[in-house]
Amino acid sequence: MSKETLVLLYGGRSAERDVSVLSAESVMRAINYDNFLVKTYFITQAGEFIKTQEFDSQPSETDKLMTNDTIIASQKIKPSDIYEEGAVVFPVLHGPMGEDGSIQGFLEVLKMPYVGTNILSSSVAMDKITTKQVLESTATIPQVAYVALVEGEPLESKLAEVEERLIYPVFVKPANMGSSVGISKAENRTDLKQAIALALKYDSRVLIEQGVDAREIEVGILGNTDVKTTLPGEVVKDVAFYDYEAKYIDNKITMAIPAEIDPVITEKMREYAAIAFRTLGCCGLSRCDFFLTEDGKVYLNELNTMPGFTQWSMYPLLWENMGLSYSDLIEELVSLAKEMFVKREGHLI
Repeated sequence: MSKETLVLLYGGRSAERDVSVLSAESVMRAINYDNFLVKTYFITQAGEFIKTQEFDSQPSETDKLMTNDTIIASQKIKPSDIYEEGAVVFPVLHGPMGEDGSIQGFLEVLKMPYVGTNILSSSVAMDKITTKQVLESTATIPQVAYVALVEGEPLESKLAEVEERLIYPVFVKPANMGSSVGISKAENRTDLKQAIALALKYDSRVLIEQGVDAREIEVGILGNTDVKTTLPGEVVKDVAFYDYEAKYIDNKITMAIPAEIDPVITEKMREYAAIAFRTLGCCGLSRCDFFLTEDGKVYLNELNTMPGFTQWSMYPLLWENMGLSYSDLIEELVSLAKEMFVKREGHLI
């Protein structure tokens, strides 16, 4: 039986490029090489495409993917050179220029099946402000209070709006970043100004959210029209604020899977996750993140269309807890990608 070609796209231009490398290396080691030939392509910080390794058998522990520190310039290609008839692309890319619809549009122009959510849904879910506004239309999913700021708006009036509608502490986030990049906690107006300035380095749209004392609970989602959800998992923090350093460098988190939650709340979260997934028009996969307060209130925080995909990331561990191994999860995602490709092509009547 001939093997199917799986193209791993990784790296990228966003501040989350290092996370992408970790995710891609985990995927390349977990793939069932009885069924797949893997071709890897690195997108540099400058946006260039570099042809990297191919694997037709299990990589050794010493095999490492190319990074911005190990670029081989002679292997640079045109972006369209990744095209291969019959291949499926797994864009293991996080953040802007990877998770926001841009790479999805590129792959649709190339007419290649790809893992994950489509152009519009990726773009909407990537923008935290737009996500909130769309989910408000459901009238069923609770969210924490927030204020949206767009670069160029009068800062003082926006600060006054925050202090009128919210109570310190608040969290300030770039609307289009993930992995806790550029997020700050503000305890007062001075903090708030500094947090906004930091967020504006990453995006021209900034979300300012009411801080809540809550547990962070996450639900995995898998499927196209048939949407499946996992039991929730909990992010257990050893720090007060779960930022990028705590997540990926200091490793100051652990995960409780499944989370110890009242069964009624568990079902409510899984229902909200599926509703959010469908409302945003998602397909393939997503991870839905919630806040759970001490008095049992549930708030949907955000929906990630390409969650961290390392072997120790929450999303694959949630599915492992449901009986779906990391390797089988990848195969299911490839199958869902091919299914959606056929549907998209079929709609072009």
